[in-house]
Amino acid sequence: MEKHWRIADVAWDKFDPDRVDPAIVPLIKAAAMVERNGDDYARYLANVFPDDALFRAAAEAWAVEEVQHGDALGRWAMLADPGWDFPAAFARYRAGYQVPLDATSSVRGSRAGELIARCMVETGTSSYYSALGEATQEPVLKEICRRIAADEFRHYKLFYDHLRRYLGIERIGRLRRLRIALGRIGESEDDELAFAYHCGNEPEGTAFVHRRCTALYMGRAMAFYRYHHVARGVGMILKAVGLPARGRIFELAARGTWWLIRRRRRRFAAEVTSVT
Repeated sequence: MEKHWRIADVAWDKFDPDRVDPAIVPLIKAAAMVERNGDDYARYLANVFPDDALFRAAAEAWAVEEVQHGDALGRWAMLADPGWDFPAAFARYRAGYQVPLDATSSVRGSRAGELIARCMVETGTSSYYSALGEATQEPVLKEICRRIAADEFRHYKLFYDHLRRYLGIERIGRLRRLRIALGRIGESEDDELAFAYHCGNEPEGTAFVHRRCTALYMGRAMAFYRYHHVARGVGMILKAVGLPARGRIFELAARGTWWLIRRRRRRFAAEVTSVT
């Protein structure tokens, strides 16, 4: 899989500081570090699929694009905040957060389970960058988010295609697939994003408080979602777990998820007040 674009393709000369939304900048700083860490995820996946040369090659190509995402977002964040040092912030992040590189099997219990989890990640990122790209008025960030979102939709298809192959071998049922999917979605409030927010936005020497950083990150991120972003993501989730991505089940799931996101956003806003 070749890159569909390069950092040099971005129209950096069109950056407009007057159109930067201050509420987006902290999110981009955090996202830059998570994306830049793609190399470690590729090493983890190589450990899980040691005898599958086809998938390992695909995962290595995927990681190259993920790293590029991080570099592009980091470069934009340094334009938006000239005092911010992306390499230094990323070094802090790498020192404090580690992907389980010593794992020799999937933490999801099976290779199919691992691929379901990867589909969930790509569902979340494709929806997220679509939402940020539509919300921002800054032309360079809009272009970067559009490019990244397109990559993430392609990445979903990549993992989904390999998932179909492994389901023919492992044959895990829909209920188990759904549990894996929901479990991975729930991990969005684990340390990965919260710690990335901490390293990207809080001064060195500040104690990492998971609850505070999660509330600050999630509360801000959820503000940019609209119903159509959520509905598209729900359809992708249902497809990965083997349920119909349209019809009554889809409509109920999409409306329920939209209600839950708005509810959680209010909860995080309240938590920010209590922990800051």
